[in-house]
Amino acid sequence: MRTLRLHISPCPNDTFMFDAMINGRIDCEGLSFEVEYHDIEELNAAAQSGVPDISKISCALLPAITEQYMLLNSGAALGRGNGPLLVRRTKDVSPIREVVVPGLHTTANALMQRLFPEIKSRTPMLFSEIAAAVERGDFDAGVLIHEGRFVYERRNLKLVADLGLEWEARTSLPLPLGGIVARRDLPLEVRAKVERVLRRSIEYAFQHPMLSREYVKRHAQEMEDDVIDKHIALFVNDFSLDLGVEGRAAMRELTGLEDF
Repeated sequence: MRTLRLHISPCPNDTFMFDAMINGRIDCEGLSFEVEYHDIEELNAAAQSGVPDISKISCALLPAITEQYMLLNSGAALGRGNGPLLVRRTKDVSPIREVVVPGLHTTANALMQRLFPEIKSRTPMLFSEIAAAVERGDFDAGVLIHEGRFVYERRNLKLVADLGLEWEARTSLPLPLGGIVARRDLPLEVRAKVERVLRRSIEYAFQHPMLSREYVKRHAQEMEDDVIDKHIALFVNDFSLDLGVEGRAAMRELTGLEDF
């Protein structure tokens, strides 16, 4: 039995995909996992320090860690119509000068830099606190990810831009948000096992979508079943099983890397 340090987010798409391999529902080929759950920017920071063996990261971080980590073919949050949302208070009409983002190394921040370069001031904050901060008027606008993109209207916030749709309009590619990486210094046979086990876990989740629900709810920011269902449906798809040609093209466009 080999134990690997696995870092993922507590968001429903991650817990849905990883449930079967973490909770012993499938054959893990002699692997076990020491799991930690972190916010995406904390995941990015840990990967930059080389802490986990396997980790969820923001796709935009990949160039900074590519010498230590390789991107797995399964487990990605990548698709169409699933991008971060730039929102502000419904009553505000003044120019946007300061935006709060879910981390400086996130794909959300990379999209802001790329799509709205004129907005220079971007402040990082825990993703689950952004909507409330914008509602209070602490910032002109905020970028929402994860469950926050489904519930912002409850806080009297309005959509300024769907960054995913802006990306798609400019590139004609799906948007790579997050991916799963493994340390390059793991033995080749171990990395191959991780690839197989992760894909098996995702396939199991698709075949038995409700078996993971208690585990998913235990970690979710928004507990309502309809929000969880929307989240999983949006972020777990065919690209999660296999990046494929189009998914890899999207990764190259975002990161500038030819090989990852």
